[in-house]
Parts: sequence; C-alpha cells; structure tokens
Amino acid sequence: MAKQPHLLVEEGDVHDIALIPGDPGRVDRIAGHCEDAETVAQNREYKLVNATYEGVPLTICSTGIGCPSAAIAVEELSNVGCETFIRVGTTGALQSDIEIGDMIVATGAAKNEGTSKRYEAVEYPAVPDYDVLSALVDSAEANDEDVHVGPIASDDAYYAETDEYVEDWERAGILSVEMEAATVFTLARRKGLQAGAICTVDGNLVEGTQKGADSDEELPEKAQNNVGRAIALTLDAVEDLRA
Repeated sequence: MAKQPHLLVEEGDVHDIALIPGDPGRVDRIAGHCEDAETVAQNREYKLVNATYEGVPLTICSTGIGCPSAAIAVEELSNVGCETFIRVGTTGALQSDIEIGDMIVATGAAKNEGTSKRYEAVEYPAVPDYDVLSALVDSAEANDEDVHVGPIASDDAYYAETDEYVEDWERAGILSVEMEAATVFTLARRKGLQAGAICTVDGNLVEGTQKGADSDEELPEKAQNNVGRAIALTLDAVEDLRA
C-alpha cells in the first residue's frame, strides 16, 4: 500500500487501534498518559503519534473539525492497518440535565451532516461497534465515573444550529451534538471495522451556553479537567479490548 496522501503514513507505520480526537493538541495530551510516544507524521490538521498504554500499542491521530476530514483520517488509517477507531472529543449538550464537564458515550449518531450520505442512504444507521461501546461503559463503571449513554447528533454547520434545530433534537431525546461521529461510525461499519465515541460536554445549547463564551480558553475549566478523565477511561477501555 502506497503512502497515504494526507496522513503521510504507509503500512507498518500505525497500530491496530486508533484514538481519534479532533484537536491536534489533544493528541499530545493523550500521548502524555502513555509510554514510548513517538510522532509518526504531521500534515495539515492531522498529527499522528504512536504510543503504548499498559503494553497495548496504539496510534493517536487528530482528525480536525467535521466529518469530511474525519472521513479522510478513517479511510487512510484503515488503508494502512487500523481496525478500531475511538473518537475522544467534545460535544454540546442538548438536554437540560447534562452539565458542562459531563461525559457522553454515544449509542448512535444522527446524520445531520453530508459526508456519510455520499457513502449510503441516510436511513442506514450510524452506530458504534458493540464491543467498543461496552468497553467504554464498563471502563466508566469500573472507575466509578458517571457517563450519559445514548444517541447524539453529528452536524456540519456549527453556526447554523438554530433554536429550532436545538428544540427538535431535545424533543427527540438526543443527548448532544458534535461534528464527526456519524461518519466515523458509518465508515467503520461499512468496512467491517470497530468504532466508538466518548465526548466531554463543553457547553449546553438548551441552556444557552457554548464553549469559549465566557473565557479566553476554548473549553471551560471543568470541561478541560474532565477531558483528561475521558482520556483515562478510553485508555482503560483500549486495554480491555485487547485483553
């Protein structure tokens, strides 16, 4: 397999399991929990680091913002050997009882984006792999962490999420909205691979709070702190998946 044009990696450069945050800065944060971290490639929004956690080799790769760039990451990583993808991201809550800093494990993602629709009809479900979903939930329970478990939405247009959209999502029982999971789940299912997602809440659209609104930082302090907890849960889940 030739070197991939965007990630700049080839077969043998990556491991079976990939953690895929959106933010390139979060790649380093995840790697900080691991051992033997080594940068493999960096191009555009994509930063790739190989590391080990409790003896489990893994690849950490940022995807940038949105489903189109996430699709490129999943396509190219799968081309060179990745088989399991876990999104470690942030999300905006859509239910009033979900607080900033809470963590959500997705059981599915509504396709309010355009990328997955280029692969298949919108009626086909964007759902995580059961083993990955279970490992994330089991990890939270083993660490006495509360997580919300349920459906989320993936949306392309961050600044076009009107009150009408938010109210409709809320009525439907959608827990939160983010920008990548639907396509990650869709591609993994179509390719016979595994995928899951755990996201930290950085704002609550129902309550009218968004990340960065009251601070010079992108994420509120509680969300910043709890991103680290979500990373720890994900790494423990990775260990279980390889057990």
